[in-house]
Amino acid sequence: MSEHPTTPGEGFHPHLPDAPQGPVTPLRARLHHVRADSLDGDTAQTGGMRRFSAVSGKTVGSEKLWMGQTHVAPATSSSDHHHGESETAIHVISGHPEFVFLDDSSGEPEEVRLRTAPGDYIFVPPFVPHREENPDPAEEAVVVIARSTQEAIVVNLPRLYALPSDDA
Repeated sequence: MSEHPTTPGEGFHPHLPDAPQGPVTPLRARLHHVRADSLDGDTAQTGGMRRFSAVSGKTVGSEKLWMGQTHVAPATSSSDHHHGESETAIHVISGHPEFVFLDDSSGEPEEVRLRTAPGDYIFVPPFVPHREENPDPAEEAVVVIARSTQEAIVVNLPRLYALPSDDA
């Protein structure tokens, strides 16, 4: 990796342009504040949970990112699903949701259950089938989700299954 010399007063990255090239649209020229009470429920859904969009192409004009919340009611499981080409990062806010997937890396599919607590993070790679469960009989589970695609991609599945390995 080459280093670009920095001269005082030239900015932090003098080799990068100071301003975007071409006209800047109003949505791309300012910060956006999405209030907690204005999350948008009109986004892709999976049975057993409720997703709310905060940052998306529709809400703020984002082009490469989707972020929002998911709520799973007490004693509820979501349907099996995956998120297509999107990488998904999950941050647990409240409750103790469990994330379930099939690991077939040993040749035999094995159900794996990741038990979480507030403050924990989960990474879901593209196309990995999974489901969220909230085994607590009284407390709702709430997570914040960030995705590498502009909108929430949700592909609901009839069952949880392991993806074919690259060796197959």
